[in-house]
Amino acid sequence: MSQKIEKTDAEWKAELSPEQYAICRCSETERAFTGKYWDHHAQGTYLCAACKAELFSSESKYDSGSGWPSYYKPIEKSAVAEGLDASHGMQRIEVKCAHCDSHLGHLFPDGPAPTGLRYCINSAALDFKSE
Repeated sequence: MSQKIEKTDAEWKAELSPEQYAICRCSETERAFTGKYWDHHAQGTYLCAACKAELFSSESKYDSGSGWPSYYKPIEKSAVAEGLDASHGMQRIEVKCAHCDSHLGHLFPDGPAPTGLRYCINSAALDFKSE
């Protein structure tokens, strides 16, 4: 990974849509079954909406029934960073873009083989590049 991207709050606000800013920079969550990628089936690579780093391959995407895009692994383990999220009276594992620290979603241990993991990601935190 190249050097970490650091921008001011004003720069992020100017570059991202209001929904992207709320999710990527303020850790909000879009409503289930409303994002553009939850039922998306094209082949390609899902990128960070904020910095365009490659995050997930369509090969690891699956229908979790949760209403959010779900993946069983990132494109590279180093593409995402994980940390404890103790907000809303819960303890969850937050997933962030390792390149720019944008909030992507959460990680759960209820995914399919081969990893058993579910990276539950907000559509607004993603862009898509077709193969």
